[in-house]
Amino acid sequence: MHLRTAARRRSRPAGSWPRALPAAARHAAAATPWATLLAGCVTGTALLVLLACVARHAHQPLSQNVVRLTFLPAVAALAFVPRDPLRPLTQAAPAPGWLTSAGQTLLAAPVLAATCWAQLLLMDHTAAPLAPRPAVYPLLAQLTGWCAVAVAAAACCDRSRYADLGGAVAAPVSLGVIALAWYGPRIDRLLLAPPATAHAAAIAWYAIAAAALLLTAAAMRDRWHRYPRPLRRPG
Repeated sequence: MHLRTAARRRSRPAGSWPRALPAAARHAAAATPWATLLAGCVTGTALLVLLACVARHAHQPLSQNVVRLTFLPAVAALAFVPRDPLRPLTQAAPAPGWLTSAGQTLLAAPVLAATCWAQLLLMDHTAAPLAPRPAVYPLLAQLTGWCAVAVAAAACCDRSRYADLGGAVAAPVSLGVIALAWYGPRIDRLLLAPPATAHAAAIAWYAIAAAALLLTAAAMRDRWHRYPRPLRRPG
């Protein structure tokens, strides 16, 4: 099997896979679970709209913790995105096998960015006009880290024997990691502002995001993720 795989890779002409990018982009767009992603983003935003209306009538501004909670459905939905149901077929294509999962993640990024922007606007709408605003960049770093952890969990799940379950395993794992970072007895001193400073929390979350992206790249590059042990020839 490995000899046939190596021969197939050598038989591909150099520079052939960039010509397959338009077809791969269309395949990534068609394979992206848009309904799940949009449902997660809309659910959290709709909940925040309801809370913002209540806060406006009560003259109580929303805090950043509310945005953190309402962004969790979008993070859970992101865990279902990097999944190629036709991976055995895409591995035989001229394009690399990881291109579909990476394209799905890139297509989901603008949707998540728009969701975050809308939720931050709703939070700012409930504050008084001249009231001081807390720093937003630690919150953006934290949400970025959450999304990177969800993508890493989905990529690792796609590499394992539980690839068919996809986000059903990756989403609880991601939420568990987020809960550990949020309620951990000593971790919260480094990742939450306060007690950590805004600058230190932002650096810590961007470091976590970078480590999660490296783990994602390592998980996506394995073409034969369903066969962890090499097959030996008899005799």
